[in-house]
Amino acid sequence: MARHMLFGVLAALPAAQAAFYLPGVAPKSYTTRDKVPLFVNKVTSTKTQLPYSYYDLPFCRPKHAKQASENLGEVLEGDMIKSSLYEIEMKVPDGCKILCKKNHNKADMRLFRSIIDDEYRIDWIIDNLPGAMRNEEYDYVTRGFPVGFVAPPAFEGGRKMHFLYNHVRIVLKYHEDFAAFKGARIVGFQIIPFSINHMWDRMEDFDEYTTTLSTCNEMSPAVNDPGNFQSVEESDEVIYTYDVKWVPSDITWAHRWDVYLKGNPDDEIHYFSIVNSLMIVLFLTGVVAMIMLRTLRKDITTYNEMQTLEEAQEESGWKLVHGDVFRAPETSPMLLSVLAGTGAQIFMMTGCSMVFAILGFLSPANRGGLLTAILLLFVFMGSFAGYYAARLYKLFGGKEWKRNTILTATLFPTVVFGIFLVLDCLLYYEGASTAVPFSTLVALILLWFGISLPLVLIGSYFGVKKDAFEVPVRTNQIARHIPEQMWYTHPAFAVALGGILPFGAVCIELFFIMSAL
Repeated sequence: MARHMLFGVLAALPAAQAAFYLPGVAPKSYTTRDKVPLFVNKVTSTKTQLPYSYYDLPFCRPKHAKQASENLGEVLEGDMIKSSLYEIEMKVPDGCKILCKKNHNKADMRLFRSIIDDEYRIDWIIDNLPGAMRNEEYDYVTRGFPVGFVAPPAFEGGRKMHFLYNHVRIVLKYHEDFAAFKGARIVGFQIIPFSINHMWDRMEDFDEYTTTLSTCNEMSPAVNDPGNFQSVEESDEVIYTYDVKWVPSDITWAHRWDVYLKGNPDDEIHYFSIVNSLMIVLFLTGVVAMIMLRTLRKDITTYNEMQTLEEAQEESGWKLVHGDVFRAPETSPMLLSVLAGTGAQIFMMTGCSMVFAILGFLSPANRGGLLTAILLLFVFMGSFAGYYAARLYKLFGGKEWKRNTILTATLFPTVVFGIFLVLDCLLYYEGASTAVPFSTLVALILLWFGISLPLVLIGSYFGVKKDAFEVPVRTNQIARHIPEQMWYTHPAFAVALGGILPFGAVCIELFFIMSAL
């Protein structure tokens, strides 16, 4: 009977796995002519690190753009997901459809030139898939598409020309499997931008629905003509158009994100640099470890060769400090315990985040899910901070455990929140979309004082009730005198010299990694 039940459970596992989807990332099927909404998000640049909302630029926009519901992580990441004027129907192609006509003044064109110079890219979303440009030669995609491009001067001494991408070809891939589900599922979202100075019959009044353009229409698809690019050097009227192309695909919905995870081949060279930096750090660590081992081995050999009891009682070498290893700091033992407790909280948060990521709960399809999970896990791990801070403070013989608990709950979050608030004010002054609204700040404060602080108090209570840590050696009553050291052995110099190489390696490689994402 038990064997039959086991076989039944094993047989049901594939079906259960196929039916399990995370909230917000479940597949959606469309039937023919169903409305497929296109959402605009933000424009970002790797040069300025200041993202802006899509409608901060003078693009076509609806009268009342609807704001999509966003989680905490999306708000902190600066996502501004809103509805758009683009009309797309499932499996219904469109050719050179007019979106709107805008008369841009000199200020608009100046803004466009600045945005193009800073290499800003536009982020669109369809069915939770980000729009991307495909490199057919190397078979990889780059998220978003540029606002425009800069052409080099036509002659020496001339000025460079800026051109705007005012026409986009939206290529949507869909997958159909009538045996598994009804309708079709979107599995790809590609964008091909064009710059076209549109022409039409000026003898007729312009109408978005009836006007036929001579530069592109349903019978004549759009092409990039170097002699007819849309310039933004002077004030001009710009007509925004778009194509919609539907392509059947064998890619399943479960694998539609695979193409986004394949990076630019030009970034592969950084892996060698990362491995090189890692090997340097490991080599230096090995050198230090060898020096310490040789010193200890020499001392141990000396101790084993001692013949008399008097010689054995005379301590030398590294044994001189064994009675001072676990001595409480003279300056601020409370600060050390607070930092150690905060470290335990961050360690538990990181471990749980990695476990959830391995289990698939932090899917890239769930926008802002990773940042939201990190914040919530940090808040809920406050009990570990209070527990270990209290136990370490008790080991040091501290008596002000209430003050230690309050500092554990407030010191690190206060420093981080203060830096965050200053940066947020600067971003708000620059008009960036990453400027966090006041309501989100209130939510963060409520998470801090409503959840994290009580959990730290609970953890600290159990830590105080627990016995102090047992140390392997006894601490001497009188601290050993440390002779005057040379200037290069000062702790500040040693910390700076020992940490500058790993810090520099990590910063440089982290910059390359984040730029390649």
